[in-house]
Amino acid sequence: MGAHSLLPFTQDRDTAGFFEAAAEGRLVFKACLDCGHALHPPTDHCPRCGGWNTAWKDAKGTGRLHTWTTVMHQIHPDFPAPYTLVVVELDETPEVRLMGRLQGEPELREGMPMEVWFEPLGEGGPVLPQWKPVEA
Repeated sequence: MGAHSLLPFTQDRDTAGFFEAAAEGRLVFKACLDCGHALHPPTDHCPRCGGWNTAWKDAKGTGRLHTWTTVMHQIHPDFPAPYTLVVVELDETPEVRLMGRLQGEPELREGMPMEVWFEPLGEGGPVLPQWKPVEA
């Protein structure tokens, strides 16, 4: 990524644990320890049971393609077009859907298996989980 990259803010209290885990090569999601409800976007309060007992849980790093769109017009120098934005439902908790980016126009189908990989964004920058189709 270039000097003027569009980097995510990784140090807020709700998402810092997500980015810290990604830097370690782990995919995590927040969950309520009282009722088991997945909390996405991450929060310290469970809307299902009203509890405040939450923690980050490790995900397997696999999921199913929910939807996607291909961007054909380059809007920023750090993102050369075409690229495809994907939304993946985690296998262990389909209510958590995470986005990622694939370069080009890959052959995709709804429900296809996907797996996570981790992309460092520049020297000392954050690490983002990205998705790729599972190779058969």
